[in-house]
Amino acid sequence: MDIKVLGRLTAELNGVSVVPSAAKPRQILALLALQPGRVVTVPTLMEEIWGEDIPRSAATTLQTYILQLRRMIAAALDGDLIRHHPKDILVTQHGGYLLEVLPGRIDVQEAEQLYASGRDAHEAGDYRTASELLGRALDLWQGPALVDVRVGSVLELETLRLEEDRMAALELRIEADLELGRHAEIVPELRVLVAKNPMHENFCAHLMTALHRSNNVWRALEAYQRLRGSLVEELGLEPSAPLQRLHQSILSADPKLDLGVSSSA
Repeated sequence: MDIKVLGRLTAELNGVSVVPSAAKPRQILALLALQPGRVVTVPTLMEEIWGEDIPRSAATTLQTYILQLRRMIAAALDGDLIRHHPKDILVTQHGGYLLEVLPGRIDVQEAEQLYASGRDAHEAGDYRTASELLGRALDLWQGPALVDVRVGSVLELETLRLEEDRMAALELRIEADLELGRHAEIVPELRVLVAKNPMHENFCAHLMTALHRSNNVWRALEAYQRLRGSLVEELGLEPSAPLQRLHQSILSADPKLDLGVSSSA
């Protein structure tokens, strides 16, 4: 089975989609797909589907949803039912269910592996490899995770975790590109990121650094003032001490800001 969750939920077996149209079975499939090879307990599945208002018929209804998913898997298996059975893929375990998926067949697993390898390369100072690996991880994202799935309390935490990982990978890739001297190349991307995240200090710091190295000092200072205005207006706070130091370094044309010296907030 090939599964994608970084965007729309897709799951195909022998080229046939096994994603149900009904909302609750989709939630179950999504949650199982995010925990491949691991048991998702019945209480966890119930919490995801019904929250705190779990009906008396929940156990029976959940079994019906599992049966619906297995029927779709059986239809996709078609003539392969001799060697494979739906219960071998969507497995009943004591206290819950698990989805058996071969390694490397889920996009989120591939993204996590690329992110980990890219992070290791970045820590080792191999910025070219880091940028490549992190870029490949980010390219797997086709939109917000599970964008077409109604999420309950459990999936909400899972999608939040995935988004935080994506942002961390993005920051590392930008840092690697700055170290590689790609400051002018990434300015447009950073402008968009700062516009979408007006109080994100690290994105602002990276933009200021990239603009400074591209001989656009006044725009770097303008970016700082814009962020400061947002922080003061929205939160009543001044920028952090690292960002203020970066601002002063740009004002004084500190040579330490030149290529090869880290300048993230």
